[in-house]
Amino acid sequence: MNPPVITFISFGIFEKRFLEKISGTVMQEFGYPVKVKDVHADLSKFYNPDRRQYNGDLLLREVEAMSDPGSIKSIGLFSVDLFIPILTYIFGQAQLGGKTAIASIFRLSNEHYGIRTDDKQLSDRFTKEIIHELGHTFGLIHCHTPSCVMRSSTYVEDIDQKKVHFCPGCKSMIGK
Repeated sequence: MNPPVITFISFGIFEKRFLEKISGTVMQEFGYPVKVKDVHADLSKFYNPDRRQYNGDLLLREVEAMSDPGSIKSIGLFSVDLFIPILTYIFGQAQLGGKTAIASIFRLSNEHYGIRTDDKQLSDRFTKEIIHELGHTFGLIHCHTPSCVMRSSTYVEDIDQKKVHFCPGCKSMIGK
């Protein structure tokens, strides 16, 4: 039997090296190997034309349906603008204590805010968001430690202020 893995289900067009770098950091934080599964899917059924965004609740269910049985956790990676009905936009979403999560790079780039491109910052933000959402799947709730990756993030500046790692309290709660 193969050891459990975390699966990145890539719905966006991401460079292989970009995902490999993020995979390495995720593996360090959780202690599970990461595999990447590229998916070419028509996302139009998840699009809400009134909002000009994609429904995160529906995409989360889609990722759950595509999850491999050998994966301990799966996260769908997107490059589209996500929302849930009660929020204007989201960076990601997860099933608390569940098996699946989603994250989008769409609102994480500086260009979205009229600022100069910064590929390292974009990679750092996406990595933090992926680890944060996967943390929820491992049962972690939002943390009040300012530097913890599990701190809530409403704006990209919030993501920039936290580290890519769990604080000692959160780390102990997932057994790492």
